[in-house]
Amino acid sequence: MSNKFDVIVIGGGHAGVEAATLAARRGAKTLLLTQNLETIGQMSCNPAIGGIAKGTVVREVDALGGIMGRATDLARVQFRMLNRSKGPAVWSPRAQCDRGLYRRAVRGLLERQSNLTFAQGTVSRLLLSGKCIDGVATMDGRTFRAVSVVLTAGTFLRGRIHMGLDAAIPAGRAGEAPSTELPQQFQELGFEMARFKTGTPPRIDGRSIDLTTLQRQDGDSGGYWFSFFERAEHSPQLPCYLTRTGSELQEIVLRHLEKSALYGGAISGRGPRYCPSIEDKILKFPDAKEHQIFLEPEGLDTSEMYVNGLSTSLPPDVQLEFLHAVMGLESAVMTRPGYAIEYDYFPPTQLEPTLESRRLRGLFLAGQVNGTTGYEEAAGQGVVAGLNAAARSLSIEPVVLRRNEGFLGVLVDDLVTRGVDEPYRLFTSRSEYRLLLRQDNALRRLGPLAQKLGLLTAGEQEIMESRLRTEDALLDLAQDTHISPSEAYDLLESCESSQLNAALRVSDLARRPEVPLGSILLAAGIKSDDEATAWADIEFKYGGYLLKERLSAERLGEMEQFPLPQNVDYRSLGSLAYEARERLQRLQPRTLGQASRIPGVSPSDLQNLLMELTRRRLPEEQPASFT
Repeated sequence: MSNKFDVIVIGGGHAGVEAATLAARRGAKTLLLTQNLETIGQMSCNPAIGGIAKGTVVREVDALGGIMGRATDLARVQFRMLNRSKGPAVWSPRAQCDRGLYRRAVRGLLERQSNLTFAQGTVSRLLLSGKCIDGVATMDGRTFRAVSVVLTAGTFLRGRIHMGLDAAIPAGRAGEAPSTELPQQFQELGFEMARFKTGTPPRIDGRSIDLTTLQRQDGDSGGYWFSFFERAEHSPQLPCYLTRTGSELQEIVLRHLEKSALYGGAISGRGPRYCPSIEDKILKFPDAKEHQIFLEPEGLDTSEMYVNGLSTSLPPDVQLEFLHAVMGLESAVMTRPGYAIEYDYFPPTQLEPTLESRRLRGLFLAGQVNGTTGYEEAAGQGVVAGLNAAARSLSIEPVVLRRNEGFLGVLVDDLVTRGVDEPYRLFTSRSEYRLLLRQDNALRRLGPLAQKLGLLTAGEQEIMESRLRTEDALLDLAQDTHISPSEAYDLLESCESSQLNAALRVSDLARRPEVPLGSILLAAGIKSDDEATAWADIEFKYGGYLLKERLSAERLGEMEQFPLPQNVDYRSLGSLAYEARERLQRLQPRTLGQASRIPGVSPSDLQNLLMELTRRRLPEEQPASFT
């Protein structure tokens, strides 16, 4: 095997596999280098993909040619569309997966990818040429050369597992050694680094559970696929179960709290607010009488279950004690204890919007090393980093997604502009354009970009074009077709909607919130594609809101097109507030739009900034105004 590549991806987790896939799809000769080839695509924590905002990210990754959606479809054992009772902006697909099937699906999909090579090894250091990447060296003495390197080390940078105060184990994941040499080199190079922590709950033998006392949760019926391009045959759906903690568990945790690594002082890193440990829940919400616990299957060929909601850093004997205090788990057999893990990350304001380091040319960072949490957030960053690592190596145009183009744009912009003070997690509320950024229109938003960048095969391009043609044709048909009062009578009565006095266009009737487009088409005798109908229904019912968001996005585009000079001495701009000057000086935003999203920079600061820069560069012109 040659040791020369265009892109080297370090790490085979969710960020790494997407970075490798997208770099290879963009035409770069790519090496995926990981310390254990058997754990490529490993689901280290919850065996589930999708959820609030995350499900949309999976579809965006798929639209750009990534593999998370395809692997999920191949491995899923339960599917649910969350938030169906709410508006489409927050509809969230989520799938439980067979942990083993998912890992094997990822490996199989990667091995279908041209331009991609695998190697097993632990990276000990980066090879440099001045302030540029030249490759990597491994602990066994091998070297691999490349212009671009994508680091997706997850929790492996000086990772330490904690189960109580006495069991601090150097590890990047249970049973796998951490990376210690690489973070030492980063410190020597002057990178800013900090510590975060995350955790995982115990696993239990499902055969030891009293299911008769638990609330069963079945998946949704009907077909749904995360991938737009492949329609895998689904495995039989397995149920999840809901139970709750009570006062007995609370008393056990409080009695042993001094043994918790988190509260006993063994952990200094901050953990995710939106996925707290059971210790956090009990201390921070003392008035809560109970907390939900979800028992989720690990796979089709095992009885092991994931105890979602009981993440902890308490010792194993205490974990078993509080498990037995949960309804239905009184006789539960703990197969694996939970643990907390503390690790190094890089505050992401050190990165360009391409996820390239500002300090070292050719180095890209993606995933938990950027201070995020979650498989989907990692995969999304892997896509952006992989595309741009290939662009750096091949001297082609980089890719920067705007906030109105995808949750991937929101994710990256939040990280590089605002930074993190806790492990970052995506929510629909983080986007100003969440009605535009829906899970159902991800292919329409990002498919044309994937086609332009050459990321899709000929077959995938035809699938995309066919779907978009079907959607457009249905939109036109609904606008051109009229439905009579008699055809609509039964439907409108069942929907408790007012009757028609004359024939009405289908599109106009579909704007009534209580009347589904699919039912209107059926009443009018028109057969339609279910997915296209669901998309068109939203376009009609929310047309006014969508127009408003698109106009807002156009204004954002104007600000993003206004470049700011680099290496500005913002501290000398006396018309700006002191906090704005300090933050602008540290972050050196690339555009006025990016500057507008920096915390502490007010609209008046932006106007004063425009006036200062215009006065210095173009004194004969009037300053622009973005209000």
